[in-house]
Amino acid sequence: QVQLVESGGGLVQAGGSLRLSCAASGRTFSRYAMGWFRQAPGKEREFVSAISSYSGTSTIYADSVKGRFTISRDNTKDTVYLQMNSLKPEDTALYYCAAKQTYSMSGIYSSAVPYDDWGQGTQVTGAS
Repeated sequence: QVQLVESGGGLVQAGGSLRLSCAASGRTFSRYAMGWFRQAPGKEREFVSAISSYSGTSTIYADSVKGRFTISRDNTKDTVYLQMNSLKPEDTALYYCAAKQTYSMSGIYSSAVPYDDWGQGTQVTGAS
């Protein structure tokens, strides 16, 4: 099991930027494929982005954030990031990071089902 703590959320004007961080502890971080999900009030949790384990050479994005958000990882800091640019009011949600231990360097997951560990979330509010 790995413990995850998100940070970096806040209130931002439309068109602005935020960088979310997710710090992991408890296990060898590089073995984990990581993902970001979000949940807006009254809506189901949805996939945002994911990055493969180890060197993180593979990344995937939801269509709604493609070209605006960038996921990355720093295994020396046991942290995954989500750089969010050109924010829109519809990006308003509670953002969660999730971890899935994998021994495959190509493992990457856009479904919430495979993920074993979740953070508590950080709120992002995009003001119009």
